[in-house]
Amino acid sequence: MKRTHTGTALAAGLTLLAQSATAEGNLNVYNFGLYTPPELLEKFSQEYDVEVTLTDFVANEEAIARIQAGGHGMDVIIVSGYFIPAYVDQGLLMESNPAGMENFHNIADQWKSIPTDPERKFTVPWVWGTTGVMVNRKVYDGDINTAAIFLDPPEELKGSINIVPSMNDMIDMTLSYIGAEPCTTDRESLSKARDLLLSAKENWASVDYPSFEKFINEDLSASVFWSGAAARVRGLNDGFAYGWPKDGYMKWMDNLAILADATNVENAKLFQNFVMQPENAALISNYTMYNNAITGSEAFMDPELISAPELAVPEELQGAAIEQTLCAPEAQDLYTRIWTELTR
Repeated sequence: MKRTHTGTALAAGLTLLAQSATAEGNLNVYNFGLYTPPELLEKFSQEYDVEVTLTDFVANEEAIARIQAGGHGMDVIIVSGYFIPAYVDQGLLMESNPAGMENFHNIADQWKSIPTDPERKFTVPWVWGTTGVMVNRKVYDGDINTAAIFLDPPEELKGSINIVPSMNDMIDMTLSYIGAEPCTTDRESLSKARDLLLSAKENWASVDYPSFEKFINEDLSASVFWSGAAARVRGLNDGFAYGWPKDGYMKWMDNLAILADATNVENAKLFQNFVMQPENAALISNYTMYNNAITGSEAFMDPELISAPELAVPEELQGAAIEQTLCAPEAQDLYTRIWTELTR
C-alpha cells in the first residue's frame, strides 16, 4: 500500500528463542517493519521448537533488491500482491503449494485465488487493506473521501501534508483522479498527472514513511496512508479520520511466500500453514490492525478492531477501489520518470 510501511521499523534481526528445549531448527522471517506480532513468532517458536529471527524492510523495492543480490539468509518473506510477478518471473519464490496444506480451507473463498497467484502455488494471505487518506478533523472538517486532500488541498491542510513514497500507488491514484486509467502509457494523461503532482508538491510537508508520533503530536495534519496504520493513529489521537477517495483508492493484499533459496524449507512450510489458522490470523490482525482473509478469525479478534471504521469501506465507495498492480515495463518506465522528477 501498501501497503507498509509506517512508523519506525522494529529493530532488525530481532531473535525470539523457544522457551523450552533446544530449538530444532531455525526460521528467518523478512517482513515490513511493525508488521509482525512478536506473540505470533513466540507461539510458533514454542509450538515447533524453532528459533525465529525477524528482519525488517521498508518497501517492496528494498526487499527484492536484497533477495536478488543473494546471500540474504531469509526463508520467508511478505510480498505485496502486485509485486509477486516480479519475484516469480525471476525465480525468486518456491512453489510451496499452499493449496495442498491442511489449513488452506480456512481461507475465505474470495481470497483463495488472487490475480498474481491464481492457484496459490506460492503464497498464503497475510493481511489486506486499502490506501486512502488520513486527515486531522480538528484541522479540516470537509470532505475527506477525495484525492483532492493531497492533489488540490484545502487551505487548512497546506504545508502539513505527507505523501508516502509509494510510486505506483501515488501515480495510480492521481491518474484516477483526472479520469485516466492506472498503468496507462498515454503520454497526454501521464503529462497531466505529472503536472498536477508537481503543482501539488508545493503544498506538501514531506514525502516519507513518517513516524506515528508526527501525527499523534499533530506535526502533520494529513497523509496518503494505509487503513490499518490510520486505525493505529486514531487509537492514539482520535482527531484523525480515514477516507477512501471516491475518485479512486488502492486495495491490496500482502502475502507470505517462501524464497526459492530458503535454507529452512520445512519450517517455512510449517509457518505458511500456521498463519492460516484462525487464531493466528487474528493475532496478525490485532497487531497490524488490518483485515485478514481467514474465516473464523473474527472469534479471536479484538472487538474494537472488528468495529474499526478504517476496516469497513462504505458501500457507496466500494466501487472506487483500484486493485494494486505492477504496470507493464513501458508504463513502469514512464512512472519512474515522473517519480524521479517529483522527488528529486
